[in-house]
Amino acid sequence: MSTVLPGPLVSTQWLADHLSAPDVKILDCTWLHESSNMDGRTQYRGRHLPGSVHFDIDAVADKTNPLPHMLPPAAEFAKKVGLLGIGDGDKVIVYDRMCGGAAAARVWWMFRTFGYQDVAMLDGGYGKWVKEKLPSDMSPVRPEPKTFTASLNPALVRSLDQMLANVGSGTEQVIDARGPAKFAGSQDDVFPVKKKGHIPGAINLPWGDLIVEESGELVQPDAIKARLAAAGVDLAKPIVVSCASGTIACVVMLALYLIGKTDVALYDGSWAEWGLKDETPIAAAA
Repeated sequence: MSTVLPGPLVSTQWLADHLSAPDVKILDCTWLHESSNMDGRTQYRGRHLPGSVHFDIDAVADKTNPLPHMLPPAAEFAKKVGLLGIGDGDKVIVYDRMCGGAAAARVWWMFRTFGYQDVAMLDGGYGKWVKEKLPSDMSPVRPEPKTFTASLNPALVRSLDQMLANVGSGTEQVIDARGPAKFAGSQDDVFPVKKKGHIPGAINLPWGDLIVEESGELVQPDAIKARLAAAGVDLAKPIVVSCASGTIACVVMLALYLIGKTDVALYDGSWAEWGLKDETPIAAAA
């Protein structure tokens, strides 16, 4: 009998109850910036959820693009996901060690952008799982390759040219998920850029404002709506999310999805691209 996902998020209890389901495939999406002197694969090898395999956003990426972990072509995504043992019809659960921000929420977005809806993120991630003394493993997982089909849905991704055009038109609201200091231009970003600040007209909603500090879970839908309203986001208008490199912005996207805003797009290049270009206008705190 085929497993049915309860929605874009699954609880630790739901996953614990479905660990043995043959069509449930778990991806450890832990990613760490090089400045941390650690990497996600090493974290995975230390401990991971039973049966999970590591998904590296720097490996499943467009290698022809110098920007960090940009979306790969559909055929490349399909090939690499298939090698991870995921096939059409499988139910994919993604998790990481930073409440979805590095980089489970991005992987959730990647699957959806390539037309695959049977994907959900573990609410609270590895931290909540371990805190509840649920099983973890050190054993290496060697998946059997499967056939996976991917087809790009361009509506869920935005390019530099589209974002430049939007500065003039203002058609889409841009939510910047970085912290307030980076948004204001008073703090350096994690990737090398020529300028600091934010895209003119962007709204700052730090992704951490959507996380319950004690558990690492996303806040409840009413709280999501309240935080969006306080930031000045109009849910009746189109939305694009952005951050430093298209990771934490996807947590904001997932939160929007939970309250019914399912058509939000990601500016994939984010500030790692915008802050490098000579032609991009910026705004910053006075």
